[in-house]
Amino acid sequence: MSLLNILVPVLLFVSLAATQNVVDLEYARYTGESISNGVAQWLGIRYAAPPTGPLRFAAPQDPEIVDEVQYAVQHGPKCIPTGHFPVPEGTAEDCLFLDVFAPVRERDVSKLLPVFVWIQGGGFNSNSNANYNGTGLIRASDMGIVVVTFNYRVGPYGFLSGTEILESGSVNNGLKDQIKVLRWVQKHISKFGGNPKHVVIGGNSAGAASITLLLSAYGGKDDGLFHAAAAESQSFANMLTVNQSQFAYNNLVIRTGCASSIDTLACLRDLDLDTLQRENINTPLPNAQQAPLYMYGPVIDGTLVPDYTYNLFHQDRFIKVPVIFGDDTNEGTNFVPRNVSTVADANIFIQNQFPAIKPAHMANINTLYLQKNQTENFPDSGLYWRPASSAYGELRYICPGIDMSATYTKAGVNSWNYHYAVQDPDLEASGVGVFHTVEVNAIWGPEYVSGEPPPSYFTSNAAIVPVMQGYWTSFMKAFDPNPHRYPGTPEWQTWGAEGYRRIFIRTNETRMETAPFDQRVRCEYLVRIGTELQQ
Repeated sequence: MSLLNILVPVLLFVSLAATQNVVDLEYARYTGESISNGVAQWLGIRYAAPPTGPLRFAAPQDPEIVDEVQYAVQHGPKCIPTGHFPVPEGTAEDCLFLDVFAPVRERDVSKLLPVFVWIQGGGFNSNSNANYNGTGLIRASDMGIVVVTFNYRVGPYGFLSGTEILESGSVNNGLKDQIKVLRWVQKHISKFGGNPKHVVIGGNSAGAASITLLLSAYGGKDDGLFHAAAAESQSFANMLTVNQSQFAYNNLVIRTGCASSIDTLACLRDLDLDTLQRENINTPLPNAQQAPLYMYGPVIDGTLVPDYTYNLFHQDRFIKVPVIFGDDTNEGTNFVPRNVSTVADANIFIQNQFPAIKPAHMANINTLYLQKNQTENFPDSGLYWRPASSAYGELRYICPGIDMSATYTKAGVNSWNYHYAVQDPDLEASGVGVFHTVEVNAIWGPEYVSGEPPPSYFTSNAAIVPVMQGYWTSFMKAFDPNPHRYPGTPEWQTWGAEGYRRIFIRTNETRMETAPFDQRVRCEYLVRIGTELQQ
């Protein structure tokens, strides 16, 4: 047989494979690639026009039409984070791109697959979970889902607010980017084999905060963009109104030299990126003593975000779909400075994040969390580091998740809650423990995340990966974590009419539990003062 006879069938196969991976989105055609494990991927698909020049600080716009076929084989740049200069490598202002992962299969409109849309975290000031690979989830689902990941604008690029922005631009653009993606999914995901009528949104930290904001967007208006939601470490941060956010706009105008301009917003839009990014820094919130962890974020604008999150849910102004909420044992340890040595240190840190807090609130928090008998010794840390971490972790993450599960149950909607408690020996010894969003390594598979998983997820804790993937992919496929759960794992019961029922997840110890009474007491207080703290 001649070499030509060998090469022609091979080249024909490659050509056919490439043709099958060409997707026509009307505004552009994208060629993806099939990888050896039976998954096809399209990386770096543009879902909105570049948010640059006159579109800086504007709502996302449709992409321009491109005639040439685009090769979707490389992730798009991440959006620019706050507090980093020069502009970090791999980031850009032109960052509104998404990735799609799907099983390699004949596309049959009668057999479209459930879709999972992932919203990454980063405190609304960075894209901290970018470029996750959906292969692990797809394989865990028996090749039964399609996965979408994406970037959205953060920091001032996504969340600068103030009167000038409201009048001549748009506020909450990072959230509007997310909605733009969900509308893109409704229009285009069937071309990748996904079912637009079966979309589950998921996310962690700020991504999970985004889920609560999307569930309550426009006061709970349901446009059918998604049909279930899984929020991991949902974050209830301090949230300002447009008027309260004016200080950040004014300060940025002054720092960039735009104060003398007749049109300060036009000046900000005309700035070269380096000049703007040099001044993209955290500064103290009004009434705080020091800069917060995350300065920019969603604001109450009266429309997309009509009120504080707690108010919207307690007023029954939210979308009713099956939901998962949950948290890690030690949510606060990666946020509180390790040198917190006194009650005063702890109080200042908490006030920096929640500057509306009053001395009476702080006194109660001190009683609940910061007593002398609650101090702990860990290497290279102050005595009040762990107690302050517990206070912050429950205030911002754990107690809001408990309240969300209770609120959905009260509304008669299926709600599942989890307590992730998978322990890594080195992390336990250091005091970091089961830290904020560590469960993403088990949900996606430690080899498919972009961060650095704890080493034990490849060894002693490897067995937790199929457990988590079983529950999550079952939820994606059935809006219920149980029908397709990993064999031998316990049934994950709902929060229940009596409440506080959640699944305790630990390697070889996974079981149902009831939230302890002392945590319930603490959470009842923190939820009660939530709107006073502007959550």
